[in-house]
Amino acid sequence: MVSTSANICLFLFLVDLFLTSSITEARYGEDNSSASHRPRLKLPSLHTGGPLFEHLCRYSGYFDLPDTGGARMFYFFFKSRIHKHDDPVVLWLSGGPGASSSMALFYENGPFRITEESSLIWNEYGWDTVSNIIYVDQPTGTGFSYSTDARDIRDNLTSVTNDLYNFLKKFFEEYRDFVRNDFFITGNSYAGHYVPALASKIQQENKKNEGLIIKLKGIAIGNGLTNAGIQLPTIPFFAKINGLITETKYSFIKEEMVPKCEESIKNCDMGDQIACERAYTDCNDIVQEIRNVAGNKNFFDIRVDRLGPLNYDYSKMESFLNTQSVQDALGVQHRTFVPWNFTIFRALQRDYVKRYDTKIPDLLKNKIKVLVYNGEKDLMCNWMGSFNWVTEMEWYDKEKFGEAPLAPFHVDGKTVGDRTNYGPLTFIKVLNAGHKVSMDQPKVAWQMLQNWMQQELE
Repeated sequence: MVSTSANICLFLFLVDLFLTSSITEARYGEDNSSASHRPRLKLPSLHTGGPLFEHLCRYSGYFDLPDTGGARMFYFFFKSRIHKHDDPVVLWLSGGPGASSSMALFYENGPFRITEESSLIWNEYGWDTVSNIIYVDQPTGTGFSYSTDARDIRDNLTSVTNDLYNFLKKFFEEYRDFVRNDFFITGNSYAGHYVPALASKIQQENKKNEGLIIKLKGIAIGNGLTNAGIQLPTIPFFAKINGLITETKYSFIKEEMVPKCEESIKNCDMGDQIACERAYTDCNDIVQEIRNVAGNKNFFDIRVDRLGPLNYDYSKMESFLNTQSVQDALGVQHRTFVPWNFTIFRALQRDYVKRYDTKIPDLLKNKIKVLVYNGEKDLMCNWMGSFNWVTEMEWYDKEKFGEAPLAPFHVDGKTVGDRTNYGPLTFIKVLNAGHKVSMDQPKVAWQMLQNWMQQELE
């Protein structure tokens, strides 16, 4: 059952919604899709610059999740601005855990962005120009998603993945015209856990050949945490070569702290749940030791200082999504939106260092494409750690991938990164970008996604 959802077509361009938004009209739309019965709501006083009103039919709302005490998962769905019937469906998953997908929607790869003047502008390189894209607040308790039963706050990735798969079943039941489209899973940061876990779940369910078959074609992980045992120990070396710590401090961390982190992760990998919790602390101690020296540096983009506890300033998005008229338009009933729910983060803390690269070889075996990309200026999920786990991952063409040359990655004839690929596996390091590649290099990220989905990546 779908509830409290609305098809909202917004006139979006340089308008201060925080002061002027209110619902003035509800009417039925002319869209011929399976969800055309939904009311189309219009927000007033919005400039019609950019694509026409009909070109950005945006759906938002809740799906009630089965096998829960009362979980309701919130989502945005943007049909492709160009070829909605033929473009693939892309699912975006933000990390955290507990980070709302609205972070990506409003600041990274969504159809529009919030400016410093608290207005919305078109994003020329929004991923909705090459796909039909879903942004979902998950796990339950993230963003606008919630439950009436505290037991629905998940403390393990198996339950998180089951909820997310059930969300997709609900989604494709409602938007059945898109079942035939190719499907890609994308995400960044802690989504390095979510993305391969969900892809593996979809593949398992598809093999049953019962009911819904999702046409999974590929997964993309941006600056993700996927194999902590390989990635986290690279943090102090990356900090040293980028001038955040001295050689002396690096030697101390390497000799006194990294072995504790590695040992705890190793024991966690062997099934010791207490070690999993201890590993988070042991490895985070490394980060805090670097923080004591580096001060207020943004560890997700070492070129700049951090802005508050989330490293980036999401205050304008937070104000926007807590405006009552906006919540009314979105079908949200008096909920306080927070960009990152630390209750979710703490609930999944034992999962933090668990590895999910083990899900990927079987995907590659079944010709599911895998793209791992990293902005070069991210310390926490740095490119060296990601490249190391990708090259060390056991899969059928591991040796050939390891022998593949590192070549320049070009956009518009300019070198914007380095890439290596063999068969269905690709790794790209993006220059002049931090943790959020699509925010720092929007055109590069957009071109990368488009070419990769169309199998035209250099």
